[in-house]
Amino acid sequence: MQPLSELSADRARGIDVVFCDIDDTLTTEGRLSPAAFAALWQLETAGVRVVPVTGRPAGWCDLIARQWPVAGVVGENGAFYFRYQPRERRLIQRFLLDAMARSDLQRRLQTVGDRILSQVPGAALASDQPYRIHDLAIDFCEDVPRLPPDAVDRIVALFQEAGATAKVSSIHVNGWFGDYDKLGMVQRMAAEVLDVALDGPGTADGQRRSCYVGDSPNDEPAFRFFENAVGVANVQDHLDRLQHRPAFVTAHRGGEGFAELAAAIVAARGR
Repeated sequence: MQPLSELSADRARGIDVVFCDIDDTLTTEGRLSPAAFAALWQLETAGVRVVPVTGRPAGWCDLIARQWPVAGVVGENGAFYFRYQPRERRLIQRFLLDAMARSDLQRRLQTVGDRILSQVPGAALASDQPYRIHDLAIDFCEDVPRLPPDAVDRIVALFQEAGATAKVSSIHVNGWFGDYDKLGMVQRMAAEVLDVALDGPGTADGQRRSCYVGDSPNDEPAFRFFENAVGVANVQDHLDRLQHRPAFVTAHRGGEGFAELAAAIVAARGR
């Protein structure tokens, strides 16, 4: 990983879409700081679209799409995207599964959740679980005392034994049934509503119009794919769980790191 200061002004100037994780990427210690929220507005004013890409639930994503200065939001680790059109007063929702399939999925996830909670002392359902549609979030440090790494590994193993995909974020282990991830829904949203070609491996400097910012293992598919992949400084806490690291890393953690990236892009576009 190179320090963000190595991102050239020419390369930063070309970025007009920023995809970003939320927890511990936009937020710092669980809160959205003034600097990070101001950075969202600064990017919008500079003509740069921002799309949060999160493991957080549909209930949160409805609000984010409507009230934040963003071009849309990908939620529940890639199960859907929402995009609000203020002139039409309409929320566009694109889900991977229909309502009937989602109902069956919730029953299967409850069975897995009961097993995890009975076998991993100290683990709990995430407090935002009632607002989720597609996945199950097991809290290992947000609202419970931090569990040791072997307990987190056990949660992952129990999801996998049930045939579910499991991804570790900075606060939760998210599990779901289905072959999807954050990157897949980012690609779908980019094609359907953003009209931007994403910057995959081998993209030339002058064609790199997008970047991805994250901090944890569930961002790894995007770290692998995006040429302009950026980790905020606390990504270094998870390097032992990452096979594919971001190209760049900020000097600051969490929301301050996001603001650092935003400042670099805005400054480059202003020249």
